[in-house]
Amino acid sequence: MTHKEIGHNFLARLGKKKLRPGGIEATDWLTEKGEFSKQTKVLEVACNMCTTSIELAKKYNCNITGIDLDSQALEKAKINVKKTGLEDKINVLQGNALKLPFDDNTFDIVINEAMLTMLSFKAKKKAIDEYYRVLKPGGKLLTHDVAYLNPELTQIFDELSSTININVSPLSVTEWEEVFQQSNFSNVESTYGQMSLMSFKGMIRDEGFINTLNIIKNGHKKKNREMFKNMHTFFTKTGKDLKYIAVCSQK
Repeated sequence: MTHKEIGHNFLARLGKKKLRPGGIEATDWLTEKGEFSKQTKVLEVACNMCTTSIELAKKYNCNITGIDLDSQALEKAKINVKKTGLEDKINVLQGNALKLPFDDNTFDIVINEAMLTMLSFKAKKKAIDEYYRVLKPGGKLLTHDVAYLNPELTQIFDELSSTININVSPLSVTEWEEVFQQSNFSNVESTYGQMSLMSFKGMIRDEGFINTLNIIKNGHKKKNREMFKNMHTFFTKTGKDLKYIAVCSQK
């Protein structure tokens, strides 16, 4: 049986560095809401290759713990952290979002991008409860996921799952806000907009012109062509009305 590559791993292999639904537009909004400083103690859940953690540590000189279930992604993360000389600021380890290996009231900020969408509603709630537990009183949860406004879009979720080879369960904009409130978070703020993962304009903004051309060139290689075409078609046509959502919630 042929192994099916998960969408974000596929794009990373092509050279894409920004693997989140709303790209840097959403991440920048979250960063502003987080009010990071040198004293901020941060947990990034599903850190993948530590792209966001590295940018935060460089900009704010804060201490970050990154966890991910994917051991291969963590190996790449460790290499990336070492290349940037941030080993004293970023610590990465394998961990499960549904059972975080940390004490209560440990972190000032928990940041989690493009992972909750991949969980069932019950698992979403369990993860969010864990984020609440490990946050200090007054701490902030910063999340970034896939959302929708039109209820009819739920009909294409199976196609989205098969396109990126992983099950997804996006929520509507209102439902995302409600799920954080149900876990006792307050001051829930959100912003949403068009997904930019596969759009030419979005990729140029997130990756730069030269790297965008390299990604497209790699995507058209014979071994990549079919999946690249399927993902591009879905995100620019079938699922073009899907949104990204960024949410800031406070304990």
